[in-house]
Amino acid sequence: MSTRRYRGISKAVLLAATIACVACGGGGTGQSIDDGGSGNPGQVEVRLQRAYPNLTFDTPVAMVQAPGDGAHWYVVERLGVVKRFDADNNRTAMSTIAAAVTVDASGEGGLLGFALHPDFASNGQAFLSYTVTGPDANTPLVSRISRVTSTDGGRTFDPASEEILFNLDQPFTNHNGGHLAFGPDGHLYIAFGDGGGGGDPRNNAQNRDNLYGAVLRIVVDGGEPYGIPPDNPFADGNGAPEIYAYGLRNPWRFSFDRADGKLWLGDVGQGEREEIDIIERGGNYGWRCYEGSLVFDSTGCAARRKYSFQVAEYGHDEGQSVTGGFVYRGDAIPGLRGVYVFGDFVAGTVSGLFPEVGGGFARRVMASTDLGIVSFGEGANGELYVVDFFGGGLHRLVVDPP
Repeated sequence: MSTRRYRGISKAVLLAATIACVACGGGGTGQSIDDGGSGNPGQVEVRLQRAYPNLTFDTPVAMVQAPGDGAHWYVVERLGVVKRFDADNNRTAMSTIAAAVTVDASGEGGLLGFALHPDFASNGQAFLSYTVTGPDANTPLVSRISRVTSTDGGRTFDPASEEILFNLDQPFTNHNGGHLAFGPDGHLYIAFGDGGGGGDPRNNAQNRDNLYGAVLRIVVDGGEPYGIPPDNPFADGNGAPEIYAYGLRNPWRFSFDRADGKLWLGDVGQGEREEIDIIERGGNYGWRCYEGSLVFDSTGCAARRKYSFQVAEYGHDEGQSVTGGFVYRGDAIPGLRGVYVFGDFVAGTVSGLFPEVGGGFARRVMASTDLGIVSFGEGANGELYVVDFFGGGLHRLVVDPP
């Protein structure tokens, strides 16, 4: 079943699907790209190669490695399970980590994020982002951020160890966001969508007093049950103290560049634009006043200069649901070093933002696939992987030898 059949269907429908397709061969064809003025010599052929072909997962949404540990992968399945396996392709034994409660995967819900503490090797702490059933029709889902602990080096996690950090009521079943990751500062970053409903009917993303449509930043090594970094933009008032940046519609995957620490994020658009942002402290990224660079709803909006705008965008003639990726810092593909690599869930494309000499980025499609590109994974060695939601496979970004 090709993602091409799903053009024009929203991510809410796609992520609500429970049927996974059989993985489609090698994942797609490579396309020649030049260096985009980045200083990378020559051209490079990029394609996706099935990694761990004897492993298939049930609607996977993420893959992560523990800090400094290239020996194991953790794969997050949307229905509420995290599976751990040996990175050696010849060893396929998997252990299962289930959430302590029943995950509600209605709409765009489910187990959506998993992050391992920077000191995981010593404290065994992992953090989950998932949705549970809400109390009534006005709150169909509740997003939950929690901590679980492993006492055996990450082979298992005790559900009884779960500590809930906080819950966020969801007024609709879409735009839950749900990604979380640790930044180079050691703080936990969490992204939530605008609460859903189409067009942000409650104007949540521009309301700094709630946690919708925002990237949050919290301290997990102090406070009850968490602390607020003192340099958060609203730590002293004028907004929710957890907020790091706001004005987002439905952030779907973010990452930190391991070279310079910049926070890159893919924000899914409404009906016209998909955007890539570099998130900065206190930034307002414009939704619902703007969808990308286009005015969406100017009611009550400030002057344009008050907003932080995307570093790249593309229209729905090219794709319909951006999936944020990583800045490539591996060694296997020298021509991609320093290039931000991302995907589109509906179009199945893998693209790169190539830095230009005069500033800005040149966006180029590097590969076209039949995969439901729901997430990227970055190995401890800097190499990149693609998670196929429908086929359940993991795919490695590679080039053919010259």
